[in-house]
Amino acid sequence: MTTHPILRPSLSRRSLLCSLATGAAALSLAACAEDSDQSTGTVEYWLWDAGQLPAYEACAEAFKAKTGITVNITQIGWGDYWTKLTAGFIAGTGPDAFTDHISKFAQFVDLEVLVPLDEQAAWSGVDESAFQEGLIDLWKGEDGHQYGCPKDWDTVAVFYNRAMLAEAGLTEADLADWSWNPHDGGTFERILARLTVDKNGVHGDEPGFDRDHVAVYGLGIQDAGSGDGQTQWSPFTGSAGDWHYTNKETWGNHYRYDEKVFQDTLDWYFGLVDKGYLCPRGAFSTTTSTDVQLGSGKIAMCISGSWMFSTFAKLDIEVGIAANPVGPNGRSVSLFNGLGDSVCKQSANIEQACQWVSFLGTAEAQDIVASYGIVFPAISSSTQAAVEVFEETGLPTAPFTQHVEDGSTFFFPLTYFGADVTAIMQPATDDLWANRVPASTLTKYNDQVNLLFETSTHTKD
Repeated sequence: MTTHPILRPSLSRRSLLCSLATGAAALSLAACAEDSDQSTGTVEYWLWDAGQLPAYEACAEAFKAKTGITVNITQIGWGDYWTKLTAGFIAGTGPDAFTDHISKFAQFVDLEVLVPLDEQAAWSGVDESAFQEGLIDLWKGEDGHQYGCPKDWDTVAVFYNRAMLAEAGLTEADLADWSWNPHDGGTFERILARLTVDKNGVHGDEPGFDRDHVAVYGLGIQDAGSGDGQTQWSPFTGSAGDWHYTNKETWGNHYRYDEKVFQDTLDWYFGLVDKGYLCPRGAFSTTTSTDVQLGSGKIAMCISGSWMFSTFAKLDIEVGIAANPVGPNGRSVSLFNGLGDSVCKQSANIEQACQWVSFLGTAEAQDIVASYGIVFPAISSSTQAAVEVFEETGLPTAPFTQHVEDGSTFFFPLTYFGADVTAIMQPATDDLWANRVPASTLTKYNDQVNLLFETSTHTKD
């Protein structure tokens, strides 16, 4: 059994803050020395999702037709995106505007490298009331300023192989009212057992099932979920009781990974590995995503996000989508997240960049994005347009949209020290999955996470 040492608070963080803050200040001074006439300046905009690139290229064309301003879009894969963006803040090689993520947003607010959009003239053209409820506040700093413009939203649901469901003698009605609990797993676990098949063709709920030689796992994951478990365990911890990641909906300063209801849920969830129903670590390579697992016929179900809708729809199997099972608190729930667009303070084209980001926050732009059927846009009216495009695939969108409609969502953890929390919690949850240690081990990691908030400061302090 492998154990991981308790991590100490990051000692390099202050150095990083100073480096970035100093670099941003120097670059701001350099920007002041630039030609003040920037009316024809090209806006450099970065994003990471290749699938969304065509939609935003279309937005850039519409924006240029309206304003005469050219937007040059650079797509960088997720693995390199944040490294290059951080390096760009230091070296002055970064974009004018970029796609932001909640897990990174707090650090950038902390570093004071983002432009307060609400102080820019262009922001007056954005109707904040048009966004889905809660999204506009997700991109506000603790100081109340708007540092990001909502561009889309996402929830998670269960994707499954319809042929496997039928072969197991199950129907979609069985998934419509399924439920789970941490004691015996409820109907959800019984369905997983039925869908799991060993190499001799024996199902997980039949005598003689060989859990050590599984041909088809009922449920597949790519990783253990780190500190948020968005596409792994979040629908279960969110419906187990009254548990949330932190003590406040946003900008919390105390994590709750030490609470019994959370740990009981993770003991049950990763305990599915012991029964053979959930793939163990090593069953697939670390680069094999769950859409590939499902498409290969090696798993029957997985939890994934609405941003993957089109990817799953294109698989060479008959795909179904079901809402997350109802938990002990009586609800089917989903983590609610979304991307935003931010403007860099170091930009020499702040005015034009803010015009671009503000344009992306209009129904005109978000209707363009909706027409590509890639994501659910942040503006409510554009969401409906996207639903119509999505459902042309024959797959339902209700498992995703119902959570927004009935308010059964909870926010992605938005706090300072996000990178540090991930560094602490990733090996902790990996240990639960790979080595099957009890979830009570998370208490010491939770203490370490909360020590960050008790002993460290951020730049505005």
